[in-house]
Amino acid sequence: MTTEPTDQPVNNNPPLAPRRSLSARFFRFIRNLIVLFFIISIVWVVLGLFLPVFITPLMVIRSVEQIAQGEFPRNSKRWVSIDDISPNMIQAVVASEDNLFMQHHGFSFESMSKAFEHNLRGKRIRGGSTISQQTAKNVFLFPNRSYIRKGLEAYFTVLIEIAWPKKRIMEVYLNVIETGDGIYGVEAASQEYFGIHASRLSRKQAATIAACLPNPRRFNAGSPSGYIQRRSSKIASLMGKVEQVNFNRKSVSPVKHKHKHRHKTYESNN
Repeated sequence: MTTEPTDQPVNNNPPLAPRRSLSARFFRFIRNLIVLFFIISIVWVVLGLFLPVFITPLMVIRSVEQIAQGEFPRNSKRWVSIDDISPNMIQAVVASEDNLFMQHHGFSFESMSKAFEHNLRGKRIRGGSTISQQTAKNVFLFPNRSYIRKGLEAYFTVLIEIAWPKKRIMEVYLNVIETGDGIYGVEAASQEYFGIHASRLSRKQAATIAACLPNPRRFNAGSPSGYIQRRSSKIASLMGKVEQVNFNRKSVSPVKHKHKHRHKTYESNN
């Protein structure tokens, strides 16, 4: 029996299965990468609740910079419990950096709005980051300026606000903040500049350290310039006006609090 020829076109195209398989593997890889990032970041934050932070990305960067300049890396840092830090130091950074620290949940939209308006006037750029945001940046991220870094900063800020109490956020902040060239934390700063432990810092000394935080490698708390002296005097004055930090007291919402206290905050660049 003979078969009649057909006019149907012959499909010479290769099957699409391998191409679909490749794209499926790619998206699966991206998905697994994202899941892995979330797992690592959450575990990292949970560990930070219990363990001292001895090294940060900024410390690594500063060490590399010093080596590149032919210098021996200097990292002066001494971790201390927040119970061994003077209440004056805690009050000073709240007054100078984030006077709504005890009320907000990581972000101060009022400070962001003021910083935005300030920057629009073309003056020196001012950041609107809270102490929580600065802690997230200092502990988990590199200090470059980009939208990706700011997005990650917001993510880690939410995580530490959920996982860490305010007292722990403040403790980590005061132990990792850059306080001089190769100097990190207020205990190392106290011994470097004043020859005392952080637990013995006076109001004036704490205000001077806080005044240098926007640019700690330029300003020296042990030998303050006229500008730093004026700024520290303003911070010392604010310390008595903002609400006293009390980690044992239940915080008030920012909406209720802002009607009680409307004091100027000297914010750092972020």
